[in-house]
Amino acid sequence: MNHADLMNGVLLIIVMMLGTVITRFLPFFIFPPGKPTPEIVTYLGKTLPYATMTLLVVYCLKKVNLITSPHGIPEFIAILLIVVLHRWKGNSLLSIGAGTACYMILVQKIF
Repeated sequence: MNHADLMNGVLLIIVMMLGTVITRFLPFFIFPPGKPTPEIVTYLGKTLPYATMTLLVVYCLKKVNLITSPHGIPEFIAILLIVVLHRWKGNSLLSIGAGTACYMILVQKIF
């Protein structure tokens, strides 16, 4: 490894570090404690999680073929588990993790 490659690697790490630090601390400077949060930020905080989940569902189901085997059954079972768990526990991480694990087990071991 020559000197130029080493310098490029070090500069790349510094730029990535600065980008990470800036995105972590910038909200604290933009929205200091005691100052009310702008309505648009509150609105986005309430709506973006649902929009993101909708996009993920559409993306995950876009290639499901209901005509050929397994007819979307593993996807339906995993989605049903996600909905039931989320209604019961209200924990997104648990719901998505368990649904993903269920789906992977179904497609690799059962279907």
